[in-house]
Amino acid sequence: MNLPESIGTVQGTLIRVTQSSATAVLDVLLPPRCLVCGTSVTNTGALCATCWASIDFIDGPVCYTCGLPFDFDEGVEMQCGVCLREAPAFETGRSVMHYGDACRDLILGFKHGDRTDAAPMFGSWLHRVGKPLFKPGMLVVPVPLHRWRLFSRRFNQSALLAQALVQFDKQSPAPANLHVCPDLLVRKKRTRTQGGLSARARRLNVRGAFTVRPRRRNQLRGEDVLLIDDVMTTGATLEACCKALLKSGAASVCVLTLARVVKPSV
Repeated sequence: MNLPESIGTVQGTLIRVTQSSATAVLDVLLPPRCLVCGTSVTNTGALCATCWASIDFIDGPVCYTCGLPFDFDEGVEMQCGVCLREAPAFETGRSVMHYGDACRDLILGFKHGDRTDAAPMFGSWLHRVGKPLFKPGMLVVPVPLHRWRLFSRRFNQSALLAQALVQFDKQSPAPANLHVCPDLLVRKKRTRTQGGLSARARRLNVRGAFTVRPRRRNQLRGEDVLLIDDVMTTGATLEACCKALLKSGAASVCVLTLARVVKPSV
């Protein structure tokens, strides 16, 4: 090892030691709390045993295309009725957990309660579920917020999820060489919030709402994309994003979300 490499190694070690020491001091001054209920926990950005047990992870049979959970395993590559009637724009979709009460509190705290310390944990969950979708060199693209909503919220929760996923992949034993592109998609229309809208109203609300940033089009052309969002309800937002990506030259699009509403209103 030459001198520059030795110096770089020492600097990297010192940085890690300093970060670990700073974390230890903060843990003493501000003890880590469960992201859902606030009970004391061992590590920052974690759940207590009770809240962990209340999370309904999707780990059984699912629709091969969209990832909708099934009650029974009826064979390989099963599809739900919706995907059989009309194939979605994306190639494959998967979600980490059902959008139930505990999950709702967790995600709302992340989005609106500034609990961004949950991002690393979410990144590891997304990596575990999304690994079968990964393709070498895949572009990881978050669903964007409109600039005014981004201004009021101060961060895009989907972008934090995308960055956490890629960071976790880099540290994994067999990284997929994923590349996060937080500004590739643009929400050009200031749409109404999707909460409370029917499936049809959601589709109309986001129709034509997304486009690819002009300076990113060459980067996108011919590439495989992994689209990231926090919650999939009817899939209208993801579908609109997928169409914009494919129209601008993406080779394929897979979608990965933290949670999924299993029985959305129609």
